[in-house]
Amino acid sequence: MTASDIDWPDSPLDAADAAFAALTCDPAPMTLDLDTVDPGTGLPGDVMTLPALRDWLLAHPRAYTARDEVWRELIRRARLDGPAWVVAAVGMAMPALRRYASHLSAGYGGDPDDIGAEVLTGFLAALRDRVDLARDAPYAALCRAAFRAGYALRQQAGEYTSVDNVDHVTGPRTPTVPYGHPDLLVQRAVGLGILDREDEQPYIDIRLGRRAIEPVAARLGITVDALRMRLGRIDTRLADALAKGLLTGVTSQQTADELAYQAVHRLATRTGLAAVSRRIVDQVPLSAAAGLAA
Repeated sequence: MTASDIDWPDSPLDAADAAFAALTCDPAPMTLDLDTVDPGTGLPGDVMTLPALRDWLLAHPRAYTARDEVWRELIRRARLDGPAWVVAAVGMAMPALRRYASHLSAGYGGDPDDIGAEVLTGFLAALRDRVDLARDAPYAALCRAAFRAGYALRQQAGEYTSVDNVDHVTGPRTPTVPYGHPDLLVQRAVGLGILDREDEQPYIDIRLGRRAIEPVAARLGITVDALRMRLGRIDTRLADALAKGLLTGVTSQQTADELAYQAVHRLATRTGLAAVSRRIVDQVPLSAAAGLAA
């Protein structure tokens, strides 16, 4: 069966289910090799088609470890291996998505398909970026995101919240440095050498944009664990800089030079030159080190 052979339904969930059926039908259904999953999970071994694996998970609702491992693999593939695995993940979760849409549509005055669309959208957003694979119960996190998206639409139906006229709001309106926007803090941190320039966009994507870490790590050519550790060190430096007022006030030249020195040393360490970085930096004034860090 090909995409052109399918009589696509109007309902978003029905359409996603039809796409999943097309990907998992004979003669070449999508499969998952369970031998690559931790053998201690209790999953059956060998290769299973995705519908058969979904049936197994539904028949073993208390196989929490097995479900976690299967969904970590599905989420990882959906993020790194293309659209087919996104459809596969949606199809694997379809029983839960339909249950949420049905529950939220009861008594709803609008089009029930709108609820289904929001449930699906919430699931896809979490699948793409929101769920942290290092935490337990990734499937539960996906389901929560799907339900909340549909619930938010249900709550918004016919409800409007008035906003006071801004001209009548009392109190000061002048923003304070750095004007309350996290991006500006990050840019200032880069300018001071607290955050390395090559880490700026990954940090924004993951910490501020809440994007998934796996595609970013793949783009950088490092492991997810290595990127997690790098981000953790950046968090520590930024927290220290905020506590000292370095990102919200005037920074002395001496402090700026010291930060630049540290940035050069980090660069040397990262590129495998830690053994000679001390000699290199010691041979140039701190002002030159600041230029290297830029």
